[in-house]
Amino acid sequence: MIKLQAIGNLGKDAQVNQVNGKNVINFTVAHTERYRDSSGGQKEKTTWVECAYWTDRTGVVPYLKRGAQVYVEGTPEVRQFTRTDGTAGATLSLRVLSLQLVGARADQPGNGGGHDAAPMSSGSHSASSAPAPMENDLGDDLPF
Repeated sequence: MIKLQAIGNLGKDAQVNQVNGKNVINFTVAHTERYRDSSGGQKEKTTWVECAYWTDRTGVVPYLKRGAQVYVEGTPEVRQFTRTDGTAGATLSLRVLSLQLVGARADQPGNGGGHDAAPMSSGSHSASSAPAPMENDLGDDLPF
């Protein structure tokens, strides 16, 4: 099994969809790398990952807003496609196995100081369906 880990910001608000009676949370994660090229000029490269998180724990969706920083891990897949102009393209997608909110958005007042939330896994290896306790519980009423 190949596993991919990514930390980045959501490109748009997450959406819950139903496929064959099961819930899937779809969102995109972007990571921008800034560097200097050989001539000393500042460059940027953004990598986008399309994420699908198959879970019944959809209470996290209100927190998965554009700009939110997340950690995701799961199994990657590269999908090839043909653009409308006939050129070939590819996209990186991830079947999310674990999701964690790792940062606070600057535009959300009263977000508890940006503490980390407990990781969420959709695997059946969990002994109970109750959410894991937060390591640094600050009294938030988080549904996960």
